Amino acid sequence: MTNLDLYDDVRSTLDPAAEEIQTAELVVTDDVLVKAFALGPGAELEPHEHAESTNVFHVLEGSVVVVRDGETETVDAPGAVRHDRGAIHGARNETDETVVFTASLCPLP
Repeated sequence: MTNLDLYDDVRSTLDPAAEEIQTAELVVTDDVLVKAFALGPGAELEPHEHAESTNVFHVLEGSVVVVRDGETETVDAPGAVRHDRGAIHGARNETDETVVFTASLCPLP
């Protein structure tokens, strides 16, 4: 039987330094992208938008400050945050540990 869990192999490749972001793709199909983000201490994923897609963060490790439409909220693992189409969103790590979350983007434009 094959291992169905995609996270362990990808997680072992992510080890960002302070203020660094590393990413890895977990799932890529015609209609969905699931990407892992590892934010080192002080790292920030700049706010951006996806006009044609919903984006969902799943916080897997640590505490991440999620930014959406100018507001912020700290989300601890395990946690999930939905960003509707067109919402300006990002994330930053204000801790001394690496933060890991996935971002699911669907449908793909």
